[in-house]
Order: sequence, then C-alpha cells, then structure tokens
Amino acid sequence: MNKLAIINITSFGREFPENLEELEARVEVEKMLLPEETTQEELLALVDKLNKKPDIDGILVQLPLPAHLDEKAVIEAISPDKDVDAFSAVNVGKIMIGDYKFLPCTPAGIMELIKSTGIEVKGRECVVVGRSNIVGKPMAMLLLHQHGTVTICHSRTADLPSVTRRADILVVAVGRAKFVTADMVKPGAVVIDVGMNRDENGKLCGDVDFAEVSEVAGAITPVPGGVGPMTITMLMRNTITAAKK
Repeated sequence: MNKLAIINITSFGREFPENLEELEARVEVEKMLLPEETTQEELLALVDKLNKKPDIDGILVQLPLPAHLDEKAVIEAISPDKDVDAFSAVNVGKIMIGDYKFLPCTPAGIMELIKSTGIEVKGRECVVVGRSNIVGKPMAMLLLHQHGTVTICHSRTADLPSVTRRADILVVAVGRAKFVTADMVKPGAVVIDVGMNRDENGKLCGDVDFAEVSEVAGAITPVPGGVGPMTITMLMRNTITAAKK
C-alpha cells in the first residue's frame, strides 16, 4: 500500500489535515507528532531518516512551523521524489517549465474544480488574488500552462476591484474574511475561494462573501467543502504518483 508520512508540531496549534479519513482509506498514513520544543537538528534528522526509508513514498511537513525552526531548510531537506506538497525549489522549478512530477495540492485541486465547470481556461482572463508560494504563484503558473491570460494581484495592487471585475476565472487566496464582494466580480465568473477564516460570529467563512457573490457568479466554491476536500484528493494522487517511482 502507498505510504505517506505526515510530521506535525503538535503544540503549535495545528491539526492534521481535514478529511484525513478519506486519505487514509486509500493511502497508509504514518502520523508523527512532535513537541513544540523540537529542535532544527531533530526535525532535519527525522526528515533524513524518512528520505532513506524505502517504504515511505511521500513526506509532508505541516506548515507553518514554530518560529525557531527554519521552514525553508526543512522543505529543501525533503527528497524531491517524496515532496508530495511540491514545495521544494526543484519541484517549483519543474512546475515553472511545465516538466513536473508533482503539483502543489491546492492549486492542482483548483484546476480540477475549474475543469468540472466545463469552462476552458484557454483564452480566458484569469485573476489570482494573493501571491503566496503555496497557492498564488503556482496557481498562476498552472493557469498559464492552460493558456489563460493571467494577472496576479496583491496588497499593493492599485484599484483591485477594477482588475478582479475583468476576471472570467477569479481565484482568491488572501486570508481575509469576506474580502471579495459582489461589486468586485464579473457576472457569470467562476470564483474559487481558497480562504478559511472566522467571521464576526465565529462561523467558518472564506475570503469571498459567499452570500453576495453567489448571486453574481456563474460558479462559486463554498467554504468549507470546496477547495479543502480537493486538496486532500490531490495529496492522495501525489502520494500514489510518488509510489510509482
């Protein structure tokens, strides 16, 4: 059976991924709970040990890490062949040139969601709000690979609503509750909400005001239940791909 190792710094307040039951039904998952005081040397030694274990197909270190740990060094320590998050410089570079083995799980899941709408990316105006290494940048690259005309927006983008209103496909990943409102969306657009926040009542919500925008959008993902499950599905796919090496 395909095997994935997940490393979690337990007392840092992070849970294991949502919908892990679905993943465990298809992939053997070895959960490794480490205390918050885990040192850089200890974490790197564990990653090195997992790199060398032939029965481990994929390695995932849950981010963010505590401040005393060097996140970049940990990511780069994972073998590119077992880097099922596709965060290492080697895998990111391969995605840039379109010659990849793995895709980052959230952007890959989003591409599947867009595909499910029946809308072709080719020739479409695609706007990505957010420029993180985990979602924004790789998301833009995947849309570009599908021949979309891509704009990346961020905190210093001038007149953001005028840009988002051009989008046939709008992907929002900024980490701000209900940031995108109906007046920022082109009628009929496909809207993908990557955010996971709490509103003023403590209820889970995304970066998009779902109630407002759903009246305008042609298709929109809910939060929760939209991008999250697809991320887990893509993680499963990457683990199976790694096992075929």
